Amino acid sequence: MPDMGTKTADETGAEAGAEATTDEKKVDVTKTDEVTETEATEGDATAADVEDTDTEDADDTELLAAAAEVLAKEEAEGSAGVGMGAGAVVSAALGLVSLTGGWIGTLAAERQALVGQLNAQTSQSSSVAKLVQEGYGDAWNATAMWGGIFALVALLVGVFVLARPAFGTPGKAQAGWIKSVAWGGVALGVIGLLLAVLKYTDVLVGLPSTS
Repeated sequence: MPDMGTKTADETGAEAGAEATTDEKKVDVTKTDEVTETEATEGDATAADVEDTDTEDADDTELLAAAAEVLAKEEAEGSAGVGMGAGAVVSAALGLVSLTGGWIGTLAAERQALVGQLNAQTSQSSSVAKLVQEGYGDAWNATAMWGGIFALVALLVGVFVLARPAFGTPGKAQAGWIKSVAWGGVALGVIGLLLAVLKYTDVLVGLPSTS
């Protein structure tokens, strides 16, 4: 007859072994779930890092493009400022030439005087008034005419320089020295043009009377 105590111990040991095996399987499943969750978390973190890197690269590209645009705009404005400064200087120089006379005005006056002398030599019956007009009056008028041309160009260039900011970048102030020089050119142009008209019409420094 089998021993009941021994049988009970064997059965108890078998049940304990089965329970231990079941617990080990549960632990393995739990560990597997933990590893899967860890891998999923690491995958999400890697994807987030990639997205952040792409976003940073896009931001850097936009910043570089904006910086390049700003530099190009500054270079264009600098070139426009240089051109306006040169225009202001040209306006002032032409206005000064209109008052002091230039080589082209002197040349025109001398040519006109030479024409008057030739006419006087070929025409013995010319009156004194005509000789004076051809010999001196026409030459003086030629000088006045060229002075008026220089004054008009100086005036137009100066006005263009002063009006240029209105057609450029809104709110972009023009350099003070450019305005000053341009205004100087405009003033000299107005004075030169006025004197040229007065001289050409013999109101200023007219020919002496021959009667």
